[in-house]
Amino acid sequence: MAGIQELLDELRGLPSGSPRTAHELTETVGRIKSAAGRWSDVLDDVRRWSAAHAGPRAAAALEIAFRKAEECFVELEIAHQDLELTEDGP
Repeated sequence: MAGIQELLDELRGLPSGSPRTAHELTETVGRIKSAAGRWSDVLDDVRRWSAAHAGPRAAAALEIAFRKAEECFVELEIAHQDLELTEDGP
């Protein structure tokens, strides 16, 4: 799946270690948010396919995993927006 390879490439591109400045934190959270969006897209594709091809428990588990991935993306979006506002100052 191309989506998985793109996600892996994006994750490999993340800096190792903790951010040292507020700007680095903002950039890192933005990149993590992007990766979370890709992960959500991958799970969405698998979830849609599983609806017709997997058993009901697997389909339900994939639905829950997709929803959690979407929630994660939304929380990262909130954090990223707040960090950008903080970085820009009042």
